[in-house]
Amino acid sequence: MLKEPSRRVRFLTHDEAGSLLAELPQHLSDMAAFALATGLRRANITGLQWTQVDLVRRLAWIHPDRRRARKAIPVPMNPDALAVVSRQVGKHATHVFSYRGKTLRQVSTKAWWKALSRLGIESFRWHDLRHTWASWHLQNGTPLFALQKLGGWESPEMVRRYAHLSAEHLAPYADRMKALVCTEGNAEMRSRPARRRALT
Repeated sequence: MLKEPSRRVRFLTHDEAGSLLAELPQHLSDMAAFALATGLRRANITGLQWTQVDLVRRLAWIHPDRRRARKAIPVPMNPDALAVVSRQVGKHATHVFSYRGKTLRQVSTKAWWKALSRLGIESFRWHDLRHTWASWHLQNGTPLFALQKLGGWESPEMVRRYAHLSAEHLAPYADRMKALVCTEGNAEMRSRPARRRALT
């Protein structure tokens, strides 16, 4: 059996993410926004080429040689991802993301760390954008099996680290428990001993 990761999942709130995108230089902001919209890893974003993108079908794909598992994955682009990619048209001949006409490899630059520092966001790495994407999905009701497909994870164990962020399906079972507190009857019963002590 594979051991489930015990490290706390680090993710941003929507407000924190919006502040970070506004604080970053435009080229980093676009890539970070694309990561938040797709969950792709850093290397898949910096290496994304126009031959891997279909704007009409709103789809991108990662080739097998660009993944650890050596399997291709489709990347559906939501409106946010599509808007980011559309802004890159014409900037570089082969790669979707670039800076001043050159391709990129590094994203955790001084500009990245300085933006985090100015906002007071601590213990947050670029890869945590992927954790943020997955966390938002679970909080919005995306089932684990669908998240596994979207994120390109090989095993369900890798997705279960986020399972605690989605408990809506457990709420009906929690509601089956009889109320033990915060009811008028219980409040009255708890107050009776105090009344007796006051009378004596």
